[in-house]
Amino acid sequence: MDSTAFRSALDASEVIVLDGGLATQLEAQGADLSDALWSARLLADAPGEIVAAHAAYYRAGARVATTASYQATFEGFARRGIAHEEAAALLRRSVELAAEARETVGAERAGTAARLFVAASIGPYGAMLADGAEYRGRYGRSVGQLRDFHRGRLEVLAGTDADVLAVETIPELEEAVAVAGLVAETEEAAAWLSFSCVDGARIRSGAPIEEAVAAVDGTRGLLAIGVNCTAPQHVDELLGRIAATTALPIVVYPNRGEGWDAARRAWTGAAAGRIDAAAGRRWLAAGARLIGGCCRVTPDQVHGLAVGLPAHAPAAQ
Repeated sequence: MDSTAFRSALDASEVIVLDGGLATQLEAQGADLSDALWSARLLADAPGEIVAAHAAYYRAGARVATTASYQATFEGFARRGIAHEEAAALLRRSVELAAEARETVGAERAGTAARLFVAASIGPYGAMLADGAEYRGRYGRSVGQLRDFHRGRLEVLAGTDADVLAVETIPELEEAVAVAGLVAETEEAAAWLSFSCVDGARIRSGAPIEEAVAAVDGTRGLLAIGVNCTAPQHVDELLGRIAATTALPIVVYPNRGEGWDAARRAWTGAAAGRIDAAAGRRWLAAGARLIGGCCRVTPDQVHGLAVGLPAHAPAAQ
């Protein structure tokens, strides 16, 4: 992993537009994701679909493609009869596929691939359980147990050509501490860490967002902190609380505001809040530097952010 270019973009106060829901675009392309491995199944079965989905977001204006490794874990693969070495190869493939999309779109734009990035997704322990636990937390696992769970996957992904690790949808403080500690101990690792929140003040497990951010702030290798897979109507309040707790760049990429029914493996309810240029500019003014979308956010919505946001953050007053 070489995070030099990504760090430089942050240091230059560039506004970095992220992608949207990878699974959302895969389903729009006709992929069947009715599987406990979710989009990770396609790493083996339909890698070309993953490349096409990443390319759709790059073409929409995203500068970051987040890999199909969110649900890819050694434990999850083992339940499908995939041995450790093959699972590690699939994790590495997730980065290779995003890089392939980057090169394709960069060539289309006369060599702009250097301004595009790949973020290797590290989803929470609850995603492996495939029962909606990533939206509850409270796993009953210690920091040490969660470190053991995340260590192997993090080491594999940190050894790839990804620009940054996306430690995302973290619902509880203990898991954030566990993964942040691994980032600090892993040579050359660089990451953003984003929490999933239940409202404008608390992460999913109930801890105040300020407590969660403070628990990992200052960790070696942690480049940004923020929220994702959170209803957009909560983002403004959360950004105020995060900005008051850390001086790091803030990352924000909410979902569309619907709820996840793990038993039916379906999104329920209506979209809440808006993810558009106006919201993006508001979040930028509140301190966000990496802005995009999560579940149910489409390339069209990402395009709206990309054309509506400035290239650089406003200078501090």
